[in-house]
Amino acid sequence: MTGNWTHETPGLSETRLRVGLVGYGLAGSVFHAPLIAATEGLVLDTVVTSNEERQAQARAEFPDVRFAASPEELWGRADELDLIVIASPNRTHVPIATAAIEAGLPVVVDKPIAGTAAEARELAALAEERGLLLSVFQNRRWDNDFLTLARLVADGELGDVQRFESRFERWRPQPKGGWRESGDPQEIGGLLYDLGSHVVDQALVLFGPAVQVYAESDVRRPGAAADDDTFLAITHANGVRSHLYVSATTAQLGPRFRVLGSAAGYVKYGLDPQEADLRAGARPTANRPWGEEPEELWGRIGSGESPLTGGGAPVRTLPGDYPAYYAAVTDALRGKGDNPVTALQAAAALDVLEAARRSAREGVTVPLPAVTPSASADTDTEEQTP
Repeated sequence: MTGNWTHETPGLSETRLRVGLVGYGLAGSVFHAPLIAATEGLVLDTVVTSNEERQAQARAEFPDVRFAASPEELWGRADELDLIVIASPNRTHVPIATAAIEAGLPVVVDKPIAGTAAEARELAALAEERGLLLSVFQNRRWDNDFLTLARLVADGELGDVQRFESRFERWRPQPKGGWRESGDPQEIGGLLYDLGSHVVDQALVLFGPAVQVYAESDVRRPGAAADDDTFLAITHANGVRSHLYVSATTAQLGPRFRVLGSAAGYVKYGLDPQEADLRAGARPTANRPWGEEPEELWGRIGSGESPLTGGGAPVRTLPGDYPAYYAAVTDALRGKGDNPVTALQAAAALDVLEAARRSAREGVTVPLPAVTPSASADTDTEEQTP
């Protein structure tokens, strides 16, 4: 659903929408707060954190921001806010999103929206019942390499795509600890639900619904409690096969994308620079380039030879554009555009992640239910591609 929603304040279309941000860890401080602040029409009003160091960090960059110690403090003054953004640990996503919607507030939830597809669909139904926007922060739909690949596929530059290989690999031989690496199922940790949420979402956006999933998932590092090296093989309804790798134990990193079609292939190394720039304190502004990468990192398109030996031709990488997500959310709230990432799209990705978890546990290939045209309308490739 589009989920258009407007606040009762007169002249909303001319005022900035006030955002309450729940959580100021990695997701809140590196991604959400800077992107909210950079979006015309939004203002970061309140940050929910009881951590004094994080409060000081937020105040240093956003001097006018208010603070709340818990999400519950926001529901009593819901009329002072126009959007809630949930960037807290995964296990809190569903209860906080539910409370926000019941308080009459539209919501953005960091991925994964929930631990199960059923929970995601229940949230979607609740938001639809209340007429509220519920959107999922799948920022890597706006990675530079993904935008470039989406254009190549849409323009038919590769012919009929047969195989999509996507790697989100790291070399982190020592676990960092924390809830993301916890083995407690309630935490929804591990790479399958972390980086896997990104690579699965990208595959579904590009190539449509999955009908079959196979996965291998391991805990390789001493002291680790959650999966840190996982592989997924997806068969899409249109016949494309996606091979997806997420790992913290990769001593030699592979290409980010290798896409093979009937006419040509596209190979791209390296990660989009936006996360590194945001971590380093760079901020998207109107008067500076954003999401650009140097020519030596461009991918190559061609056939019959490896790009590492000079095969193919370089393809300029389109600029990455994380700011486009919140710009689209703002338009949706004002009734000027569609929800950029719906909860039902996120639920389709969770169907794949749940199937992958079962496949890895039982050593079987897991079929997914056939998707009817009406059921697949919310995950149509054309509608999802930025």
